Amino acid sequence: MKQVKRIMAAIAFSRYAKDILEFSWQLAERLGCELVVVNVINIRDVQAVGEIHAMGYQVDPQDYVKGLEEERRSQLQKMIGEIGIDPGRVKIVFHVGHPLDMLLKTVEEEEIDMVVMGTKGRTDIEYVFVGSVAEKMFRRCPVPLISYRMKSA
Repeated sequence: MKQVKRIMAAIAFSRYAKDILEFSWQLAERLGCELVVVNVINIRDVQAVGEIHAMGYQVDPQDYVKGLEEERRSQLQKMIGEIGIDPGRVKIVFHVGHPLDMLLKTVEEEEIDMVVMGTKGRTDIEYVFVGSVAEKMFRRCPVPLISYRMKSA
């Protein structure tokens, strides 16, 4: 069996993000490996901002992405501090694109050995996996994928 050296935590900033991050860190600690935290800014959101900009409104897609990344990085740094994650063993990665494509790309580019992600994203849809990024990741991910199940609300 291949040694796990890098675990990827896919964080969508749902209300479960901190739990997923904490679980991923506990796993990384026990296995003595690095944690790569990934967030994808959905290209559809950026395109919508671009369409609004094209209508003459004062919104810029590049500023939107920059502001969103800064906000999310700040949220992640706060969670990392609260959880007690060793900053030397965590890498934060942001991408803009289609979530499934960017997560799969990150697995390859970052030489990820295992992925941890939740079954619910930002929409917190009650049904699980029907057409979701998580369901597609389970079918296409080239490495073991752990589904973090959230506690009932």
